[in-house]
Amino acid sequence: MNTIDHSGLLLQMRALAARAQGSGELSPVTAPAARGVDFGNALKTALDGVNASQQTAKALSERFEKGDPKVDLSQVMISMQKANVSFQAVTQVRNKLVGAYQDIMNMPI
Repeated sequence: MNTIDHSGLLLQMRALAARAQGSGELSPVTAPAARGVDFGNALKTALDGVNASQQTAKALSERFEKGDPKVDLSQVMISMQKANVSFQAVTQVRNKLVGAYQDIMNMPI
């Protein structure tokens, strides 16, 4: 299962926030992380992670429904909630991207 590097993501967000506030400079700590990650690849990795968590939740749910003694109800519920939270997070990112795109397209030339 693919995981997101939370510390790298946090460093990128801080670098972008500093750039948005007008400093325009990247600190030495955030510079390698901000330059080394391709946004398209990071987005694809996040989407693959969401898909994997949904597939895991579905598989656990099916195994529980069939009466597999190795699958506990709590495991099923936790995996379903993880899949739900990750899907909502990706949906919010998509909404922000669409909003940013619309803002850029509505800018006067």
